[in-house]
Amino acid sequence: MMGYLGFGSRFTWPDKQMYLFSDMASSLNESQFQCSICLELFTDPVSTPCGHNFCKNCIGGYWDISDLCQCPLCKETFYRRPELRINTSFREVVDHFRNMRVNEGCIAATGEVACDICSGRKLKALKSCLVCLTSYCEIHLEPHQRVVNLKRHKLIDPVENLEDRMCKKHDRLLELFCRSDQTCVCQFCAETDHKHHHTVPLQTESQLKMALIRRSKADVQQMIQDRQLKVEEINASVKLNRDNAESEIADSVEVFTALMRSIESSQAELIEVIEEKQKSAERQAEGLINDLEQEITELQRRSTELEQLSHTEDHLDLLQSFYKQTTLPKSKSWTNVAVYQVNFLGCVRNTVLQVKDSTEDQIRKLSAIELKEMQKYAVDVTMDPNTAGPWLILSNDGKQVRKSPRKLKVPDNPERFTEDVCILAKQGYNYGKHYWEVGLQEKSNWVIGVACETVPRKELISAEPEKGLWTLCHRDGKEYLACTKIPRLILPFPRPQKVGVFLDYKEGQVSFFDVDAKSHLFTYTGCKFSEKIFPIFDPCHTAEINEDLPLMITMVQVN
Repeated sequence: MMGYLGFGSRFTWPDKQMYLFSDMASSLNESQFQCSICLELFTDPVSTPCGHNFCKNCIGGYWDISDLCQCPLCKETFYRRPELRINTSFREVVDHFRNMRVNEGCIAATGEVACDICSGRKLKALKSCLVCLTSYCEIHLEPHQRVVNLKRHKLIDPVENLEDRMCKKHDRLLELFCRSDQTCVCQFCAETDHKHHHTVPLQTESQLKMALIRRSKADVQQMIQDRQLKVEEINASVKLNRDNAESEIADSVEVFTALMRSIESSQAELIEVIEEKQKSAERQAEGLINDLEQEITELQRRSTELEQLSHTEDHLDLLQSFYKQTTLPKSKSWTNVAVYQVNFLGCVRNTVLQVKDSTEDQIRKLSAIELKEMQKYAVDVTMDPNTAGPWLILSNDGKQVRKSPRKLKVPDNPERFTEDVCILAKQGYNYGKHYWEVGLQEKSNWVIGVACETVPRKELISAEPEKGLWTLCHRDGKEYLACTKIPRLILPFPRPQKVGVFLDYKEGQVSFFDVDAKSHLFTYTGCKFSEKIFPIFDPCHTAEINEDLPLMITMVQVN
């Protein structure tokens, strides 16, 4: 038993007896510690002469109300009431079992350090001893808290694999940390292999590392909070998008319902007009047919009379009736009479034009709403003098650019346009939505829009998406063009004085709006952006009178 406990001769018999009781209690079930009278765990257990155990108060009370003094279990009768004494050893076993039952919740679970002494179901270890290299539960730890020699042992929070805390070379406890080699060492290692190294007690290094852990923990917690806030932000964006989608669906249903109602009303009116014109033509035709049928009847009657006259043999009657019968009845000339052909296609065209006007009115309203929404993404744009072509004059605040009458001497830096009259903004965008406005005044030639960062700077470039430019241009005071591969003619009315440019990087869209008219001019869709996108301005190099007027970045005013 002494070898099993692992404590040698330092344990007294009571200590051994306690462990015997512990092992015995752990191997029995609860029914063996229950009083057959109260059915609870024994309290002050006593034994009758027949060998059965009962609580002292239970058996005493049973005999007090019974005529015979007999065992409740085997019914053996005692002629004299036995004098019962408490079985102290058995009581200790019962008390230990009671404690074990209380500690049922302390059974070591998977992943927890178990007591090395417990047999059967092992309790969770409370401490590990670095001297004994053993982990103890609360019960088996008791000698370390009571025995003088064991009190000197070093106890730590329970850990597994205590052998790993011993130096493999010297079989001594790892008590030091070598900062030179970043490894744990024993005292002998510090005096030999690590003699000239910087070694400190494990506790000192542990405290330092604990401080770093706390700092890392704070950093991790901050990162968690940042990401939780980002999750909340994304969820809020999703909710906002959902609400906006529902609102837009409702608005679109209302708009299209109104359009369909207008179209249906116009169609009904068109059908009514066509049917009325058709009925009018039919009434005219019926009147003409009626007049013709009356004349035909009169002529048929005259034809019959002439037929009869042609067969008469009465010469006198013939001569007397000749002039009367051969004179034709009065009638109208039908040569130029015809049924009026209604121009039904003209009616259809006029109705479609009315629908078109109604639709364009709705488009203007929607464009105004869309422009107001885009103006919420207004950004402060400033032109970059390092990119300005040598024919450009830039204002001090970087908000205006105009053509110079002659070529200027400027540094030939890599980002400068040298062949084109172009200038980029300082601000480039590779995410999000952005909006700015450009004042055009009465200029007859200009190009505005966006360009990718790698657009060629040292050669003439074609303003089209394939070259990395998405622009709108005005030529010779006449044409407005979207500079697609095949230029798209735009017919704005009236002439735009200020154009708003909207960039949606993620959706790959670049839109242009007439700010004053609140109308949509053109939108590039499906743009494949893969780098930074910059606003671009080109006041054009022409000799016309008003071409010295500047292009101006104006302040966005949201109504």
